[in-house]
Amino acid sequence: MSEPHPRRAAITGIGLVAPNGTSTETFWKSTREGISVLDRITREGCGHLPLRVAGEVRDFDPPTVVEERYLVQTDRFTHFAMAAADQALDDAGLDRTETDAAPFSVGVVTAAGSGGGEFGQRELQQLWDKGSRFVGPYQSIAWFYAASTGQISIRRGFKGPCGVVAADEAGGLDALAHAARAVRRGTDVMVAGATEAPLAPYSMVCQLGYEELSAVDDPERAYRPFTASACGFVPAEGGAMLVVEAETSARRRGAPVRATLAGYAATFTGASRWEQSREGLAQAIRGALDEAGCAPEEIDVVFADALGVPEADRAEALAIADALGAHGSRVPVTAPKTAIGRSYSAAPVLDVAAAVLALEHGLIPPTPNVFDICHELDLVTSRARAAELRTALVLSRGLMGSNSALVLRLGAGDAS
Repeated sequence: MSEPHPRRAAITGIGLVAPNGTSTETFWKSTREGISVLDRITREGCGHLPLRVAGEVRDFDPPTVVEERYLVQTDRFTHFAMAAADQALDDAGLDRTETDAAPFSVGVVTAAGSGGGEFGQRELQQLWDKGSRFVGPYQSIAWFYAASTGQISIRRGFKGPCGVVAADEAGGLDALAHAARAVRRGTDVMVAGATEAPLAPYSMVCQLGYEELSAVDDPERAYRPFTASACGFVPAEGGAMLVVEAETSARRRGAPVRATLAGYAATFTGASRWEQSREGLAQAIRGALDEAGCAPEEIDVVFADALGVPEADRAEALAIADALGAHGSRVPVTAPKTAIGRSYSAAPVLDVAAAVLALEHGLIPPTPNVFDICHELDLVTSRARAAELRTALVLSRGLMGSNSALVLRLGAGDAS
């Protein structure tokens, strides 16, 4: 087991924009109560597409949270990111006076799998319909994967280390790992996370090539991982941003430590090779446990990747058993994302937010719409389960083959 790092990476702020809530309070209320918000897609231009069900963010008005000069430069996925970053910074108690006084001590890292599809589609339609003079100059930056990182740092004046993980679904956990390592190298504060907006017509057409995508048009049956009726996953938009900072820095300014990023590891097993993902995910879990200095039996809850593809679900269940041993069949497992869909690289960051809240409240949220479990898992269904929680394991896999695992400890744990 590894020794604790002197600069532990702590989560002190959470902000999110999700299909089931545009604040931490509304998100947690819906998540703990298992309220499913999956529904038929209502976005203009999507009615003729075979993808029928998704998790849409409907209670979100960008002009009320983002200034006009930034709105015109950015896509919906960046609007989500800026709004969530503001929430997270407020939650962490970091005001402008503090960050303006030390701009090089604050950095930003985000993950993105698709970039600004809605903005790009609009500008390309202008090009085709009216000509090049009708294409706005921000087309060159708004679609870009790094747009959210850039705009958050510019808008808030952050000049610390910045970056973007352009990756598949597991990229959200990878971004948090980058943030934790930046903190360990000396940066005081990192704003980290992921948001996605993949429900514009162009973006949706691009997704139709994914064999793992659910084509079922009944919202209650479209996304049922770990069951005999599993038929793929349902996409979603939204995401979360977290304030990750050195625990010493947080305590110096009197900020509560909500959780620590105790351990992380990642592997790669190839696109859609779900049988091989068993070994890759198990190895990622072992690596995360080792970095956290955590024994398998110390894991109190697992937030599963839960792809909803039979082969992938089986591989994940076996990977949990392989990595956690006998404890793997006893530890509670949950997948609250079945209520909102998978927002690609943002999905695991929303899981991390849910895991922190679960640790704080001693309550494991349920896995909505899932009943007939066909794997050796103690999957929490129907209603939330009260439990004494100190350590959580969050898992994520990407369609292109990434596998990532993150260990969280409640408050100020003993590991880094």
